[in-house]
Amino acid sequence: MKEALVAPGTQVRLVDSPIPKPNEDQVLIKVIVSGSNPKDWKVPDWRKVTANHGDDIAGLVEDVGSNVTEFKPGDRVAAFHEMMTPHGSFAEYAIAWQHTTFHLPKDITFEGGAAIPLAALTAAVGLYSRLGLPQPWTPATEPIPLIIYGAASSVGAYAVQFARKSNIHPLICVAGNSQSYVETLIDRSKGDTIIDYRDGDDAVVEALKKAVEDSKILHAFDATSEKNSYVNVCKVLGEGAKITLVLPPSKDYEFPSHVAQSVTLVGSVHSSEKDLGFVFSRYFTRGLQEGWFKPQPQVVVPGGLGGVQKGLEDLKAGKAHGIKYVFRIADTDGVQG
Repeated sequence: MKEALVAPGTQVRLVDSPIPKPNEDQVLIKVIVSGSNPKDWKVPDWRKVTANHGDDIAGLVEDVGSNVTEFKPGDRVAAFHEMMTPHGSFAEYAIAWQHTTFHLPKDITFEGGAAIPLAALTAAVGLYSRLGLPQPWTPATEPIPLIIYGAASSVGAYAVQFARKSNIHPLICVAGNSQSYVETLIDRSKGDTIIDYRDGDDAVVEALKKAVEDSKILHAFDATSEKNSYVNVCKVLGEGAKITLVLPPSKDYEFPSHVAQSVTLVGSVHSSEKDLGFVFSRYFTRGLQEGWFKPQPQVVVPGGLGGVQKGLEDLKAGKAHGIKYVFRIADTDGVQG
């Protein structure tokens, strides 16, 4: 099979590899569409490792392990591949653990499915494990102001959707170029609002304060974690507040003593938080069926696996605003559809 390996410096090469075999708890998926994430170019640079770094799979089940009961060959699925392990999504076939694999409803495209797994699970871990907010099936019964910084990013947009399902309002969403997209996700009637980070740090802080007036802000999800985002947010958080980031903070910044800070690492769904990964992966299917959960909009990068380098270069250059870059594997030179 064809497989794309990503090297440091965002250099991608295609190789021929054997089709992998699933273990007893895994699913082998014929990849129809692969998603992409900023980590796909960052990890090779950070760790100086060349590998198939794709983790968002959408396709058809090819084979299953002996312990797998929910899936069978031919099923339409999406899945979160375990990061930093072989057999990722930048290939004709990929491996996923059954607990982070989920069915795709018939009206959800493979492109849409490929836009979901890593980012949506990150949102779930951040909201419900790190911030301890009410679960969607036991929604909030009183106002809970929540700041979501980077609300148009894939993680941020999924956090907005889950927060609404949990009846968490007002949502104070910070966004830039893609505010019109965020507008489709929030509920203005419940006090939700959007703040433009392009107005500058001081303006953002003032707007955050104004958004809740006299209310105390105790929860913040920083889906950006760059360019002073958490510094701005911490200036408005109250005593006993929690903030979670998606990247490690600067060593030069000291968080206020009254703010509990954490980093949301989605890899936990393959280690210490497998139950959360299992439950929310299945909840994605339900949300897609019911219509309250929608995939991040997608842009198909031409060339299939041959387009991975272009897609990751554009991610690195910050060109993705409110969208996910995805790759149709059948568009790869030398791959049969």
